[in-house]
Amino acid sequence: MSGSPRSSTLRRMTFLVAITVMLSILAILGALYGTGALAIQSRQETVAERGVGVMPFNLEKTTHVFEATDNGGMEKVTADEPPDAEQISLIREHLLEEASRFGRGDFSDPAAIHGDDMPGLKELKSGAERFEFRYAELPNGAQIEFATDDPILVSALHRWFEAQLSDHGEHASPDDRQHSSHH
Repeated sequence: MSGSPRSSTLRRMTFLVAITVMLSILAILGALYGTGALAIQSRQETVAERGVGVMPFNLEKTTHVFEATDNGGMEKVTADEPPDAEQISLIREHLLEEASRFGRGDFSDPAAIHGDDMPGLKELKSGAERFEFRYAELPNGAQIEFATDDPILVSALHRWFEAQLSDHGEHASPDDRQHSSHH
């Protein structure tokens, strides 16, 4: 014997309410995740658009590497296709100028692309004289090494690199291993 018709109806209603609540929660989580993913994608598109006015090289033909180190970090920009002499030349010209500007505390180019409230930017501007910015050419691009003995500035640089990685999306990597595995 099954229970009374009333208890059977109550079980069905409880089941339907439970299903409705679960579906509602899934819908809300999906909307929240989707909104976050869309916000990140929108931010990356905005950064790419702003970057065109600041970076002379083509983001679709190059890759940024932002590699944190114990005493700072390494920013590398390389042409995705090594024989691309035009991109390599544009990368070198830009990073040479950026290294010089950074040494003077001028971070206006990254601020123009990422915004003045970029994590770590304020500390980098005010502490630039405590950094060494070393420019070097690479076979397929160039790099800037950021070095300091100040742990607060190292932390600021690492936050700045993390923001760069997030903002540049598929055009950036935290290390060379990931970059080389894409090609």
